[in-house]
Amino acid sequence: MALKPNYGQQRADRNRAKQEKKDRKLREQQEQTALRKATKKPGADAAEQKD
Repeated sequence: MALKPNYGQQRADRNRAKQEKKDRKLREQQEQTALRKATKKPGADAAEQKD
């Protein structure tokens, strides 16, 4: 006899996976931003502030 599906647990698993994916994407984005800022040319900063 098959087990009765546990929808609450399945939903929690999906939500956990979604949150992990969002966290991973945000962390990668922050790392790329930090890398860009670290390699930014000093003269480019003044050009951006003139907007």
